Amino acid sequence: MPRVKGGTVARNRRKKVLKLAKGYFGSKHVLYRTANEQVMRSLRYAYRDRKQLKREMRKLWIARINAAARMNDMSYSQLMHGLRLAKIEVNRKMLSEIAIADPKGFTTIVEKAKKALAK
Repeated sequence: MPRVKGGTVARNRRKKVLKLAKGYFGSKHVLYRTANEQVMRSLRYAYRDRKQLKREMRKLWIARINAAARMNDMSYSQLMHGLRLAKIEVNRKMLSEIAIADPKGFTTIVEKAKKALAK
């Protein structure tokens, strides 16, 4: 049976992997086998961390909203419940941005939530 060499297909595949491994430390960007192992691992991390980023950002927004709400003598959970009762629909990302950029505006939102809770 004749020997089959990889030719252009194999070279292109290896070049693609080595291009993805650009900037890796040591032999991970030079040797195909170690580069391939690292690229596969990196792609797994990238897939996983796209999901984790969403979680982390939500946690950050909640922490910021909670800090701003406590400055207005209210807890995060009371604020969110009050906003629901007041029919104010604003997502956590925007609420945290308002808390940072416009504290007076955030205070008015908190006052509306307090009013809705008092009813």
